Amino acid sequence: MHLDPLLGTTAEIVEAVRLREVSALDMAKLAIAAAEAVNPRINAFTEITAERALAEADALDTRIAAGEPVPALAGLPYAVKNLFDIEGVTTRAGSKVNRDNPPAVSDAALVARMKAAGALLVGALNMDEYAYGFTGTNEHDGDVRNPHDQSRMAGGSSAGAGAAVAAGVVPLALGSDTNGSIRVPASFCGTFGLKATYGRFSRAGAFPFVTSFDHVGPLARSARGLALLHDAIAGYDPADPVSARHPLMSCEAALEEGGDGLRIAVAGGWFRQNATSRALAAVDLAARALGVEREVELPETRKARLAAYVLTASEGGALHLDRLRERPDDFEEETRNRLIAGALVPGAWAMQAQRVRRWYREQVLALFDTVDAILTPTTPFPAPAFGTSTIEIDGATLPLEPNIGIYTQPFSFIGLPAVSVPVWLEGERMPYGVQIVTAPWREDIALRIADTLEREGVAEARVAMMEE
Repeated sequence: MHLDPLLGTTAEIVEAVRLREVSALDMAKLAIAAAEAVNPRINAFTEITAERALAEADALDTRIAAGEPVPALAGLPYAVKNLFDIEGVTTRAGSKVNRDNPPAVSDAALVARMKAAGALLVGALNMDEYAYGFTGTNEHDGDVRNPHDQSRMAGGSSAGAGAAVAAGVVPLALGSDTNGSIRVPASFCGTFGLKATYGRFSRAGAFPFVTSFDHVGPLARSARGLALLHDAIAGYDPADPVSARHPLMSCEAALEEGGDGLRIAVAGGWFRQNATSRALAAVDLAARALGVEREVELPETRKARLAAYVLTASEGGALHLDRLRERPDDFEEETRNRLIAGALVPGAWAMQAQRVRRWYREQVLALFDTVDAILTPTTPFPAPAFGTSTIEIDGATLPLEPNIGIYTQPFSFIGLPAVSVPVWLEGERMPYGVQIVTAPWREDIALRIADTLEREGVAEARVAMMEE
């Protein structure tokens, strides 16, 4: 096992705990200490749940000592975006308004499943207000800073999740993804991130944003870590009305098949536009490693993204209408303005956007008759510096935030699974994300490709070396 147990792989940590080479209690103490030491520099945590982590670890050690079966995630420290309910903790969802709510009386479904699988909850993680943002900036809880360069953004809205994993505090974290909010921080912070098929993971007990888009899922330091977590927590939950009864397969077992025999293509058209040359170079590097020569084009993606914007604004505005009426001054100005504008979207626009959604999904699904996976950039550029409002691409000056999710949003729009893998180009100080998109319910294929890229040395989640 690695000299620092926190930096071991998920499999190494679980095996070391199973063999009692390291105790779950030791793992909890190490993660708590790391969180307390690192958080002043990156502001990833809104709360460190030390008492809970220690109690969970002690109970797990007692079970293992008694000879009980060792659960799948035994001894793995993790943290969750602060929109998941944690018993005894107020679910802020990055807002000021929610701070007046009483503490949650029970855990969110995925938190409960993580506990049952033996994982140790270290804390709640910082995020954009009500998950409406891609930057990880927050006026109420402070901005999340990128562990690889603290002058840069961590990405959002699951900013704390990306930062905590990249900083080596926890090997796993849970975030949410409405338009890219797992994959963007994975790209900016250099971790692996999985947005599973819509309905694969239960959202029960997670504060919503856009119900018809919202996904929840993991970030990790490896493709195998994502696979292990997928297998432990995926599955039907009657408490989530969109939870699917679709059959499950073991993603961890699927990794043994590797990437051989898969039909993979690079996305052209929209997905080669408005990106820096280096972001495209990261995709091309991954494609060469996989022997990919084919290019496909997803039709009318620009229109699909515009429709996604309409629905995000409309559903988000409707969700927060009462809060906007009662406490408008307690919202961040930009979030408030977006939500008010969304609440005013005409119903006819939303209906037309749903028609575009259905059409676009049909067109994209047809591509998977001839390919198994599609590669795109995750984000069109690496993590920007704080204070950046525009980005220069191909001689054009573009607004920053609306362009961060141009490659992730189309797939949230139609609920397809996608994995972001971190690629470090020679001479670059910051990572680039490469996105692997597959047909519905084929998370196993995306993870096989991610694992292949990792084994080939193309994808790597580097733990940040932060100076004191």
